[in-house]
Amino acid sequence: MKKKVLDFLQKEIELESIPGAVIYVSYQGEAILQEAIGHRTVYPEKHPMEINTVFDLASLTKVVATLPVTLKLLENGQIRLDDRVTYFLPDFGQNGKDQITIRHLLTHTSGLPAHKEYFLESLTTGQIVERIFREELAAPIGQRVIYSDLGIITLYQIIEKITGTRFDEYVKQEIFEPLQMTDTGFNPAFEQCRYAATEYSEKLKDYKKGIVHDDNTESMGGISGHAGLFSTVKDLANFAAMIENNGVFQGKRIISKEAIELSRKNFTPFDSEFRGLGWILKSPTYSSCGDFFSERSYGHTGFTGTSLWFDPEIKLHVILLTNRVHFGRKDPILRLRPRLHNIIRTSILCL
Repeated sequence: MKKKVLDFLQKEIELESIPGAVIYVSYQGEAILQEAIGHRTVYPEKHPMEINTVFDLASLTKVVATLPVTLKLLENGQIRLDDRVTYFLPDFGQNGKDQITIRHLLTHTSGLPAHKEYFLESLTTGQIVERIFREELAAPIGQRVIYSDLGIITLYQIIEKITGTRFDEYVKQEIFEPLQMTDTGFNPAFEQCRYAATEYSEKLKDYKKGIVHDDNTESMGGISGHAGLFSTVKDLANFAAMIENNGVFQGKRIISKEAIELSRKNFTPFDSEFRGLGWILKSPTYSSCGDFFSERSYGHTGFTGTSLWFDPEIKLHVILLTNRVHFGRKDPILRLRPRLHNIIRTSILCL
């Protein structure tokens, strides 16, 4: 399998689909592949990818940070899925949004728009939240999946309201420290040589390294529930092991089994895109985990080129970290991910 996977990634590097990658495969609780290939920076000069390279996780933030702390609030009785957002954020209910619940935010069925370019006005976090409160719905509540950054921004605001703690500090305390994720956080301060460079910034006159790629999150000071998290493959392997083991890491329970299992349930059987709580589920249509992962598979992706997928039927998980936006906002990653997972899943059958 190792040769097949690395040959595939090398070809994609040569095609400039990605500058490089770190790939990690765990099967039956054991790491069977962990490799760095290609470059963490190509422009203005090449630097090799390393296993400890720090990546901008983009939307993996939603499941690595926001989801686990939400599940802990749920299991601790501080929230319930059917709590209305307005219970915590009264001003949110404008323009017909008063019936939206935490369940709707987690399953992307709130009807909120997918994205708004608030950064173009250089809005602060508070100003962006006020705009979301005033937004009109793009679809009826609870009737279709619209993958919404706005919904997860709202959710992290609820988390801060309940805990009375800044989001980045609370996630570090509740999730990252217990999981020994020492290289994971928002607004990191590592040496520049550790980062996988993302996109060129006209403002910086340089490529972003350690500065969040997502424009709205940058406008929000680097901290949000939908993007902003940086991490390494080692740290993500700890997180993935906890999720795969139903909330237990190295013998210590981090999240209840019941909460983890609930998050994998299909809450959107009425839509072509199946959604759990936070997680994308393997759907009848396009899935980034490819054609061979089982129907019980779940995972998530990030715009910068990251992904994390689990196949619980054979206890397999795959972490792919790339900085594909270093070459601009192209689409090759959309074909790359499923084909890579096809190679891995079929190779597992031969072990």
